[in-house]
Amino acid sequence: MVLLRCVSWLLAFVVLSCADAGAQPFGPTSSEGGPARRQAWLVPSTERGIPAHALLYRPAGDGPFPLALIAHASTQNALRRAQMPQPAYAALASQLVARGYAVLVPERLGHGRTGGPYVEDQGGCADANYETAGRATAAQISRALAFMREQRFIARHGAVVIGHSAGGWGALALTDQPPQFVSAIIVFAPGRGGHADDVPGRVCAEARLRDAISAFGRSARVRVTWLVAANDSYFPPAFSRQLADAFTWAGGRANFSVLPSSGDEGHWLIERDAGVALASDALAHALTVPLAPRSTRLAPDE
Repeated sequence: MVLLRCVSWLLAFVVLSCADAGAQPFGPTSSEGGPARRQAWLVPSTERGIPAHALLYRPAGDGPFPLALIAHASTQNALRRAQMPQPAYAALASQLVARGYAVLVPERLGHGRTGGPYVEDQGGCADANYETAGRATAAQISRALAFMREQRFIARHGAVVIGHSAGGWGALALTDQPPQFVSAIIVFAPGRGGHADDVPGRVCAEARLRDAISAFGRSARVRVTWLVAANDSYFPPAFSRQLADAFTWAGGRANFSVLPSSGDEGHWLIERDAGVALASDALAHALTVPLAPRSTRLAPDE
């Protein structure tokens, strides 16, 4: 009898412990600070029991504010991902806050303090699965968007998603969302597989990348502003234009623009104050002017 009671107590302890482990303390984890009310938050990830670390910026007042979510870059290198600092995009966030947006910058699974599995792994260079990787990134963005729409200070409709590099690739996989939930997508040098073998200008399995972007374009419903710096060596303008053309010819809507060179490497333009200043006009245009109707296509030699 004593043994049975001990077993029963142990089972109950395990169940309660598992339940506690599954409980995720979402919401703010610090006080607000700075002119943009910067605050650390925990938001849901796509893995139960692993909350994603995030930064939230807000205008003054109670809202509700339209939401802008910034999706960060990534790397296939596990050590670099583990050592990645919390993405901040402070200059970009400040510009968006000045336009009235609340801005969330969530850290995705497999990166920095968030940790957990790297669910957006693309696989090897020769056989990279870019579509699956992009949709895994998109699922994490969607989870954070859904959570933030539940907050009283966030408008329930019309979110803007801004993606950088692999984050931009995931944002392009989100173009199948209803426009009332995601009203616009802005991507800076979107893609995966850049700097193959650490060689500037070399991209892993380029044809697979074009096939994947065509798949995203076939189901696209949200307009896209596609931006790349003139000196981006991860996804150079000529190659980025090929991707944008493949997206539009498959059915997507995109305005493609090349921004001026930024620093020694334009791929990181949107992480720098000076780079955000270079992109300021393009951002303002993307946030205020609708794109051409869905039937419009970019000619291959345009």
